[in-house]
Amino acid sequence: MNPSQSAIESLLQGTHADPFALLGAHAGPTGTHVRAMLPGAEQAEAFALGGEFLGMLGKVDERFLFEGRISAPPQPIRYRCAADGRDWLVTDPYTFGPVLGPLDDLLIAEGTHQRLFDKLGAHIIEHEGAKGVHFAVWAPNARIVSVVGDFNDWDPKRHVMRSRRDIGVWEIFIPDIGDYRAYKYHIVGGDGAVQPLKADPFAFMSEVRPDTASVTAYPAKLDWGDEAHRAHWAAVDPRKVPISIYEVHAGSWQRDPWNWFLNWDDLADRLIPYVVDMGFTHIEFLPISEHPYDPSWGYQTTGLFAPSSRFGEPAGFARFVDGAHRAGVGVILDWVPAHFPTDEHGLIRFDGTALYEHEDPRLGYHPDWKTLIYNFGRREVSSFLVNNALFWAERYHVDGLRVDAVASMLYRDYSRKEGEWIPNPQGGRENWEAVDFLRATNRALYGQHPGFMTIAEESTAWPGVTQPAYDVQGGERPSALGFGFKWNMGFMHDTLRYMHRDPAHRRYHHDDITFGLMYAFSENFVLPLSHDEVVHGKGSLLGKMSGDDWQQFANLRAYYALMWGYPGKKLLFMGQEFAQRREWSEERALDWELRDAPAHEGVRSLVKDLNRLYREKPALHAGDCDAACFEWLIVDDAENSVFAWLRKAPGARPVAVIANMTPALRGDYRVPLPHEGTWNEILNSDSVHYGGSGTGNLGQVEVSGGAARVTLPPLATVMLEYGS
Repeated sequence: MNPSQSAIESLLQGTHADPFALLGAHAGPTGTHVRAMLPGAEQAEAFALGGEFLGMLGKVDERFLFEGRISAPPQPIRYRCAADGRDWLVTDPYTFGPVLGPLDDLLIAEGTHQRLFDKLGAHIIEHEGAKGVHFAVWAPNARIVSVVGDFNDWDPKRHVMRSRRDIGVWEIFIPDIGDYRAYKYHIVGGDGAVQPLKADPFAFMSEVRPDTASVTAYPAKLDWGDEAHRAHWAAVDPRKVPISIYEVHAGSWQRDPWNWFLNWDDLADRLIPYVVDMGFTHIEFLPISEHPYDPSWGYQTTGLFAPSSRFGEPAGFARFVDGAHRAGVGVILDWVPAHFPTDEHGLIRFDGTALYEHEDPRLGYHPDWKTLIYNFGRREVSSFLVNNALFWAERYHVDGLRVDAVASMLYRDYSRKEGEWIPNPQGGRENWEAVDFLRATNRALYGQHPGFMTIAEESTAWPGVTQPAYDVQGGERPSALGFGFKWNMGFMHDTLRYMHRDPAHRRYHHDDITFGLMYAFSENFVLPLSHDEVVHGKGSLLGKMSGDDWQQFANLRAYYALMWGYPGKKLLFMGQEFAQRREWSEERALDWELRDAPAHEGVRSLVKDLNRLYREKPALHAGDCDAACFEWLIVDDAENSVFAWLRKAPGARPVAVIANMTPALRGDYRVPLPHEGTWNEILNSDSVHYGGSGTGNLGQVEVSGGAARVTLPPLATVMLEYGS
């Protein structure tokens, strides 16, 4: 093998696009020829991995290029290098064959590979008899790609990768390195321009910000003990069971004494028992994937496959999920496939071209967030995102994904003026490529992970968000997206607007409460009182309530009880369960000292009891998504601002929910109820236990002639369950 001097020169300068053709062991007519770059060495001997001596190499260039012949066929080789009276061992990555195979090539090319997270990225493996790390990255338009890291002095000449040109993937197996090694990709674009060093899109771990390198790591853990939890959710219909979600920002729920983030193990010790005690069924985290900027709350992620290093190692998050599951609590992650940031170490112009994004900003730039939009119509990009969803389900056993900003994905003109967007080929505003991606994601998740749930934050009236995403042959393009649930944004906005009004004016806005029940069963809904309602100058939920301090607490209690009696699954952002007064900030922990005040602890006790009732009473949860399980009792008493409805379920005792949204005590108020006899008062938000005045019905009412005379406390919601 006699390459030209120019080829050798480009090899030594790190500009040769195929170093595997020159380096390593190659069979020839006169034996096996070996060529290696061994920085710092003056002498080199070649050995098989088992220790057999294969031959000497000579230094043929002062830039540490060695050559020689060995008395064996091509195989992985380890060199003993020597210089200045010391020696060391180097295993040659260019003597190893590829790790990826032809089936990987086929599936990656098709965009149908659903185990990409096992193939791309950095994987600690044993390959051809050696332990090391296999690196693989998609960069189809690059001229050269190298791995640089703390194991090669960040020198791009040392580990130029092998190009699998048919699929645009570059790979290399580097022996003798393991976990916790920092690395990035050095990419030379097709035009010869060197890109900023890029983090690995498939990295399982990253450096702690502000550093941005990827880190080799084992994803998740092996010793799970959550079989019972996962089997339970695989066996139930989530629409018919209680789901009450506690939304958490991991960085500010609590902090350590130095105002630093709790790690996952400390969070597990504190958060999981708290959630169990409060009776929530799930924890939903704001995005925990790696992100460079704390105030983004994780919604501008640069590492979709890496739990943020702010909270410790990846295995720590796996331990958290496992611990939650063993305690009977599910874990949902906020997932952000709608956009990605423009940080230079991220996906932007990854290989020198618009690879993950669109070239045209009318398709690929979000004016609201100043971020980039994924090119959902490119099969490799869609596959990258689908695989990320599958990764969290498989490797970390998470129970669901809440998908952020779905509306921004569905419409090409989202938040854009005339001339700032490009219609689809049919001339419409629908982004059918995003629709296809969302449908593919939901089909993959529900098909491979029984018991998993997806929840859409979708703020428009797109048809069929929670309708099954069946494959359709021919005809019009299907709009059904296949989500399990959808956030009911209308409920949140209408009811909060109502609660902010002075009770004297609520009679004129009765439909703020009633209107939502006209469409409450058009989708499978989650009722969200989320982080979005307590930031950016909006204040806290307590602060949104009308009236003086006592009335604000009473309004909040009445509102929570109305919500837990309203059809739909429940979601409450952290801190609102004890009536946090200040607006939420990611820079500090919640104001836990408020729990020392009876009014705040009273609200927390109410939420705890609401979760218990919701869990124990099938009438309050089994028909959350079934119109036949809801019945109006009083819909038109706008004058008194009273609402009453019946929640019911097959084989369950019905529960009446009655809300009085004025400060007036209404005694002897007639409420029609369907069954004669005793109805027990199972909840009263005006109870002294919750900080109320203690007005009520002495535990029960009697129905005669189709109605009961009920005492309605001021600014309160009561629940009555049919007895015997």
